[in-house]
Amino acid sequence: MIVPMKRLLLLCAASEVEPTLKSLRDLGAVHLDITVDGGKCTAAASCELEDAEKASRLALKAAKEARAASSEKLTVERILALDARREELKSVADALKGAIRKYEPFGDFDPALAGRLASAGVKLVLRDDGSYDFAYGDETPGERPGAREIPLPPERLSVTKGKLADAEREMADITSSIARADISEIVKSFPELRDAVAFAAAKDEMSANLLCGDGDAPSSAKVSLIRGWIAQDSAGILRDAACKNGWGFALRDPNVDETPPTLIRPPKMFRPVKSLFEGLGIAPAYGEADVSVPFMCYFSLFFAMLVGDGAYGAIFLAATLFAWRKTSGKRSPLVKSWLVLMTVFSSATVVWGLLSNTWFGAQIPWCADWPTVKWLADPSYGNMMLLCFTIGASHLILARIWNAVCRINDSTCVAEFGWAGILLFMYFVTNSIVGIFSGIPSALYWVFGASLAMVFGFSVKPSELKTRGAELGMLPLNIMSALGDIISYVRLFAVGLASVKVAENFNSMAVGLLDGAEAVWAKVLMTLAMVSILVLGHALNLVMAGLSILVHAVRLNTLEFSNHKGVSWAGYAFNPFRRSVKSSE
Repeated sequence: MIVPMKRLLLLCAASEVEPTLKSLRDLGAVHLDITVDGGKCTAAASCELEDAEKASRLALKAAKEARAASSEKLTVERILALDARREELKSVADALKGAIRKYEPFGDFDPALAGRLASAGVKLVLRDDGSYDFAYGDETPGERPGAREIPLPPERLSVTKGKLADAEREMADITSSIARADISEIVKSFPELRDAVAFAAAKDEMSANLLCGDGDAPSSAKVSLIRGWIAQDSAGILRDAACKNGWGFALRDPNVDETPPTLIRPPKMFRPVKSLFEGLGIAPAYGEADVSVPFMCYFSLFFAMLVGDGAYGAIFLAATLFAWRKTSGKRSPLVKSWLVLMTVFSSATVVWGLLSNTWFGAQIPWCADWPTVKWLADPSYGNMMLLCFTIGASHLILARIWNAVCRINDSTCVAEFGWAGILLFMYFVTNSIVGIFSGIPSALYWVFGASLAMVFGFSVKPSELKTRGAELGMLPLNIMSALGDIISYVRLFAVGLASVKVAENFNSMAVGLLDGAEAVWAKVLMTLAMVSILVLGHALNLVMAGLSILVHAVRLNTLEFSNHKGVSWAGYAFNPFRRSVKSSE
């Protein structure tokens, strides 16, 4: 379900802003609206976070280049100071390199000697093309086309080169020091620093919203306010906190023109899917439906079919079980959610591998006679396409029937049932087009006609004809779009088949290397090459399977299904003001 929200306006004495925010943060139930951008406190906290992130990036980059192990704890300030010194030395080195390029054609001469010659009436003239002349007395040195006179160097070339070597040596030492820096404590401070930025933003917001009293009034006579959102079922917690801390507050239902954040609360079994939504950066709008349950169920099925290989699923499952073990006792709720998801998805893939008897692109002989294996192995691929179209029709019809049930007290529910009938008809049309069905049952034409009448007659209420009547003109296009939506599910078959064929080709390529290898040394070399091809080939196929999941499994849920369900994914997630790390206070 999507949890109902209440609009909150909270008041406190201006002198109590910090204690109020700390109490709100400990409460962890209020999503704050921050409208002030770039406040003084926020800027300072953000700068501190940026410095820490920059210091960690510098250390990681230096360690990667130098391949050095962490051994010395350095503070953020020390790392940034070293980097500033390195940048200063880099500028000095660039200037020295320019001077060397400029005066190297003249060799390592002593400028002081040239000065003594000038005192004796012999002037040394240097040019930027590497040429030079001597002028005696009042004699004017000759000019060369395209060459300009340059001043004498301030020091010998060897001295300049020595300074460059010193600068480069110091830069190398600095890079080495940064590379050896142990930044574990800095990285651990990131959550706390991000909390500090959020706290500072809230503080700037309350400081900018002062009520009561004029500018000369004492802080005790001023009131600060902040706005936000709180879940309706958390209002009691807020009331208790307000009584305890002496806050004033007002709660009301959201206005029509307001956009509350979306707090999804799926059934406990399906709660991990929230992490998938966060990872994809999507959230349904506040007034839309929570589709967590069908999303997770169908996503698991899509994951299995797109990967298409039980052995790949076993690899995912083994990696997930290893992660369960490695994070035992120290995993965060987010990590736990992802581990649950990957366990479900991987297990579904293994089950699909059993049903289709596909393991690294090969088949296990003792599974070849299973009914599901024979059915899915139809050489014409008709059964596989039938399965994909059936999944698609069930997915989309579920969305329409769900809409109808939600609108059961409204006349538009009739139109939703009509759309379910149209989708059923289009399911038979799709299967007839590809030759799976020999034709469309005559009864389906009556269903289609009745469904058209239901959609045309009840999609728009008579009172809305002036504003929404044009939608009826789009009905033919929407019907064709419904046909395209069902056909779109054939991607489950096409992408899964492509994955299997790629695996089969790598297997054939690898095994073919052993053909014709007679000598023992040749067989050994070909065996090594075969293993390399198998490992690299199947690793590449695994990566491509992951990409196909991100593209196709997500699309079928967030586009085809969501369009029929009326979910726009235009919302933003409820993000309560709270600590992301345990307080040490």
